[in-house]
Amino acid sequence: MAIFLAIIAGIGYIFSMVYGSTGILWGTLIGAATYTLIQYFGAAKLALFMNGAKEIKKSDNPRLYRIVENLSITNGMPMPKVYLINDQAPNAFATGRDPNHAHVAATSGILQLMDNRELEAVMAHEMGHVQNYDIRVMMIVFGLVSAIGLIADVFLRMMWFGSDDTPNPIFVLLGIVAAILAPVVAILIQAAISRQREYLADATGAMTTRDPEALASALEKLGSVSTATKRQNTSTAHLFFANPLKGGNVAKLFSTHPPIADRVSRLRSMGHSF
Repeated sequence: MAIFLAIIAGIGYIFSMVYGSTGILWGTLIGAATYTLIQYFGAAKLALFMNGAKEIKKSDNPRLYRIVENLSITNGMPMPKVYLINDQAPNAFATGRDPNHAHVAATSGILQLMDNRELEAVMAHEMGHVQNYDIRVMMIVFGLVSAIGLIADVFLRMMWFGSDDTPNPIFVLLGIVAAILAPVVAILIQAAISRQREYLADATGAMTTRDPEALASALEKLGSVSTATKRQNTSTAHLFFANPLKGGNVAKLFSTHPPIADRVSRLRSMGHSF
């Protein structure tokens, strides 16, 4: 979080020097803080909407709903709202700001691909995100990444407009570089945070079910099919159980998920302790 705020402050400072106005710096910080606060309370609903998730009741899909319900009872947690995404790509995600305001979603594709044991393991992983407050961490990251991208884009467009005073060309150059690189750095940080939280959620889910082999089996199934969803949203990719984006080798640098083989290996080694 400190790194993100430093990036925002750095962008604001560079452009306040370019235009000779400290108001830009303070305006940037205040605007980013306000935007992040709005994201904190509204980003979960936005993420669900962006991915086409529809809330369901027990009668709509008893299998999925009961699995989530049983996991909530096992963990002694409030029952989250359950959503279904009409998408053949097997995937799932959790979102919200805390266990009392949590949402879990699964695609129609993952319901078809997984047996009951594997589906329970996947949803235990997602409930692990809720239990570990990853949903809060990742929602804040989502808001800050979006804010940095928005600020950088605004400043980059401002460079095309002149001012009464000729700005220092060094600061102009720094401003252009900052506007281009800031979103990239933000996404890299987002990916690094997300990868570590995925490992933790795997471990938490395995501890809940006492069946790490089921989660390893589910991951191996996903490794043999495409998990790329129809709605491609880089800003919410880190929320998913498996990478929902299309991409080649270059995209791996920005991947929000650790390699499936590494996750399976950790789960298998973990299984010896049960």
